[in-house]
Amino acid sequence: MNEELLSSLEYIEKEKGIGKAVLIDALRQALQSACRKTFPQRAEIDVRIDPDTCSIHLFDGEEELHDADFGRIAAQTAKQVIIQKIREAEREHIFDDYAKKIGDIVSGTVHRVERKALIVDFGKTEGILPAREQSPQDFFRQGDLIRSYVLEVKKTSKGPEIILSRAHAGLVKRLFELEVPEIHDGIVQIKGSAREAGSRTKIAVISSDDKIDCVGSCVGVRGQRVKNIVRELGGEKIDIIRYSSDLETYMKNSLAPAQIAEIKMDEKTRSAQVLVEDDQLSLAIGKKGQNVRLASKLLGWRLDVRSVHKKIQLADLDGIGEKTEAILKEAGIKTLKDIIKTTAEELKKIPGIGDKTAEKIIISAHKAILEKSD
Repeated sequence: MNEELLSSLEYIEKEKGIGKAVLIDALRQALQSACRKTFPQRAEIDVRIDPDTCSIHLFDGEEELHDADFGRIAAQTAKQVIIQKIREAEREHIFDDYAKKIGDIVSGTVHRVERKALIVDFGKTEGILPAREQSPQDFFRQGDLIRSYVLEVKKTSKGPEIILSRAHAGLVKRLFELEVPEIHDGIVQIKGSAREAGSRTKIAVISSDDKIDCVGSCVGVRGQRVKNIVRELGGEKIDIIRYSSDLETYMKNSLAPAQIAEIKMDEKTRSAQVLVEDDQLSLAIGKKGQNVRLASKLLGWRLDVRSVHKKIQLADLDGIGEKTEAILKEAGIKTLKDIIKTTAEELKKIPGIGDKTAEKIIISAHKAILEKSD
């Protein structure tokens, strides 16, 4: 048995990367535990293993014991420890391997579906694609080949748990890196991305070479490169935006295809008021606000899109609440122009409008006119 055990331990050390000393110590502890259960009457039982020959000896204090059962126990325990250590080594290897792949794309086969989650087979291990990380456009069946983004790798008692995603913005970024050689070579860089999985993605790119068009490289001849990515994402729309270090230009690009008339930025609050012509308003905002929402996420700024001709309502002015607005309208003052035509003295004469309120309304109205004309 000694030669067989020594050969097994040396093989595990070489192939699985587990130190021989670690294996011998694990075997000694396992044997000692097993022997104490087998010989409960012996309190000071001890197992000693020669590290060079792997010969195993049983002692009670300093007295070596020779028991027929011990050989059988040693053989069974050694086998169990070796199997366990090989399994642990394989799990550790899989964990280390996939931990390095976090943020990358991996390919596998849909093995089964559990509570809407997809279990993906990678050969040596499995990954899980939770329902929350699936795109609404995804539809996979058992046996289908699937590409997904490695989101997280966890250690569990059952081995490594690989969490996958097809909804993460990183998936689109990695697909562009695989599809566009200029990105892979570092000539074109992806500066940012924002995604609403299954619907639309905005991705900002820049070229380090003036001769290479960053947007054109991503689109490809006749749009073939971006079409391949759209097909992989089940028809999800992709906006490829030209990045600019000039924030205003970048902001305008991010709201394309809408034409922007003016941008008023507040760097302290990282917010901006974006003014557009009436015919560009719905285009800038997008369906259900998606275009401006994705642009905001891409920029990291809060964007407020408005028409340049937006009519200022009475309720927009300081000093005018619902009650005051009703009083003014009853008195025939229904618009901002109506207030500009009157004076504070005239407003004071209206029942329910006090001196301070009248002054505040007049000042607010004139201020609104000035801001509108800026």
